[in-house]
Amino acid sequence: MIFERNSRALGASIRNFGLVWPVGQQAGEHYARAMASRRIWKELADATGLECNETGSLHLAYEKDELAVLEEFVQKTPGNGYSCELLTPHQVSARSNAVKTAGLLGAMYSPTEMTVNPREACARIAAWLEEQLQVTMCFNTPVNGISMPFVETSEGFWKAGKVFLCSGADFETLYPQAFATASLTKCKLQMMRTVPQPGKWQLGPALCAGLTLLHYAAFNTCSSLAALRQRIAHEMPQHLQWGVHVLVSQNGAGELTIGDSHEYGSDFVPFDREFVNELILQYMHRFLQAPDFTIQERWHGIYPKLTNGHAHLLLHPEKDVTIINGLGGAGMTLSFGLAEEIAANH
Repeated sequence: MIFERNSRALGASIRNFGLVWPVGQQAGEHYARAMASRRIWKELADATGLECNETGSLHLAYEKDELAVLEEFVQKTPGNGYSCELLTPHQVSARSNAVKTAGLLGAMYSPTEMTVNPREACARIAAWLEEQLQVTMCFNTPVNGISMPFVETSEGFWKAGKVFLCSGADFETLYPQAFATASLTKCKLQMMRTVPQPGKWQLGPALCAGLTLLHYAAFNTCSSLAALRQRIAHEMPQHLQWGVHVLVSQNGAGELTIGDSHEYGSDFVPFDREFVNELILQYMHRFLQAPDFTIQERWHGIYPKLTNGHAHLLLHPEKDVTIINGLGGAGMTLSFGLAEEIAANH
């Protein structure tokens, strides 16, 4: 039985790129978990008919320090499990007509990244769970309290043998004392989506550039990263201040999803900052060429983020209750793999 407070998934699960992004995860346990999630996404796509495109990704380099990080990362690839290769500008053009080649020095291609439409995925998976696995989905049913073996909801009390609490950025409703002692904060991100691209134009691999190398833990082992960070801090201080790094993906409808920013705190004003969107778009135009950049949607998401460097939070506030939280901005990439590990231990 799954309880969901809203009529459908409305939180961080649908407010993202729809990207499964193993290449950004730290080598070892985290990367293995991401690849397990990738496998499960493919299995779910086969079972549900969900569109799941194995697009891969291109990390583009327009500056020498960006290329230096990519070269160092790829040099380490045989020993860390990643499947990446360096491409020349000409090779990049052969893989994608969406990349601006003026000033391009090279790129890193990774084959592991996949694109899923998160808005479609949440609905399809819920329906599949009900129809095929006889899971009872209780929408519009907030959980107001837990005192095992009873779960209190707006529709009454339910008896449960085990409870798994995945409350996202809501730290205040259930077990607030447990959350208060955890190293958690909240992150607000801003994103945009274009109209469908005309003529069945395809982005190809998901795209990113130098700022993304500063964002993902996978690149932290590169000694050349310090020089890149120093230059970015000098040339683009606002991008660092607002945590801007730019990814571009495309869903099955042909729409481009563009983002994002990262603002941290315990709560946020409900109003989005248009100058942050402009920072995102300005950087995007450095590397992306597409037929139509008309923005049809702007939104923000809020997700929990651990401040101690860990990739997830597991708590047991009482017997037979497990809190699972704190996957940061890598929920689509890590959640299924982590769930598989937890299930194996229960």
